[in-house]
Amino acid sequence: MSTTGPGVRTEKACAPDPIRDVQNAMADFVSDLKSFKNDVQTRLQHNEERHIMLQTKSQRPVLATAAEIEAPHQKAFEAYIRSGDDDALRGLVLEGKGLSTAVNSDGGYLVDPQTSDSVKAVLKSTASIRQIATVVNVESTSYDVLIDTSDLASGWASEISGVAETGTGQIDRISIPLHELSALPKASQRLLDDAAFDIEGWLAGRIADTFSRAEAAAFVIGDGNEKPRGFLRHNIVEEQSWTWGSLGYVASGADGAFGDVDAVVDLIYALGAEYRANATFVMNSKTAGVVRRLKDNDGRFLWSDGLAAHEPARLMGYPVLIAEDMPDIAAGNTAIAFGDFSSGYTVAERPDLRILRDPFSAKPHVLFYATKRVGGDVSDFAAIKLLKFSVA
Repeated sequence: MSTTGPGVRTEKACAPDPIRDVQNAMADFVSDLKSFKNDVQTRLQHNEERHIMLQTKSQRPVLATAAEIEAPHQKAFEAYIRSGDDDALRGLVLEGKGLSTAVNSDGGYLVDPQTSDSVKAVLKSTASIRQIATVVNVESTSYDVLIDTSDLASGWASEISGVAETGTGQIDRISIPLHELSALPKASQRLLDDAAFDIEGWLAGRIADTFSRAEAAAFVIGDGNEKPRGFLRHNIVEEQSWTWGSLGYVASGADGAFGDVDAVVDLIYALGAEYRANATFVMNSKTAGVVRRLKDNDGRFLWSDGLAAHEPARLMGYPVLIAEDMPDIAAGNTAIAFGDFSSGYTVAERPDLRILRDPFSAKPHVLFYATKRVGGDVSDFAAIKLLKFSVA
């Protein structure tokens, strides 16, 4: 017994323990899982940091490029305006603005982008047909609008019957030539030598004011001779006799006055349903003063002021644009227009604005000859209707 006892105990001590092996394996697995989790989180964090860094870097060149394009032009343009030094402007490449070069020519130099944008902002916000018309930028001397003046014919067909040939639409081409619009502000050389004087802001304001007044008049009453053709310059006929190429009118029922407020209703529904959804009334301030006093049979005003800032007033639910170049209410005048001007009138212009400095013609003042090219004309004669203050 004494010789076999120790051997038995040694054999038992060396026997495997399944429970401990499982515990050790689980501990190793949990440790590996935690290590894997930490590794994944670390990699995700690194990837996120790298993504943020790359995104930030990708945005910087755009801003830098814009600054590199505009800053040299703005500095060179200021030097030219103040002192006439055009060395920096010669051959200045402006690829980022879609322009070839600011080459010295008979038309002068291209203004810097900041000044040009200031002028465009004023023109867009001015009470003018430009606000509601379609405005397109062109590089040629004219812009052609293709209009389908008739409806395409159609018909029903069954599975076994033949299909009859339908008629084709008629396409009309309206060509809008571009004309040169100019402004000639002047300033003293002493004022230009003052570094505190904001020359770009002053110049942009003077040019924008002159351009906006000239454009506003031309888009309404321009005769088309070296200027845009206003919509009131086209032939005007009674709505029942309307044909393409003319603007239809509705009579107010009295000479130089409203015979009945129903004339406004007639004007609205003389316009096709496809145009009414985007239609606007156009009139001057004197006419608006008369119209806003009109009431329906229940004593309610037809006119309502805008409920929010910068929201236009409305006449029977449609917005009103005040254009001071519209004629006053008088016998035979078409003092109110109503229509979808985004379809009915198109303004075409070149995007560039040029400045030529002239220090000789008006000494001791310096003249700045600013020019741009713009045109405008009716592009859809069915989209605009007029109210004529007459019996018929």
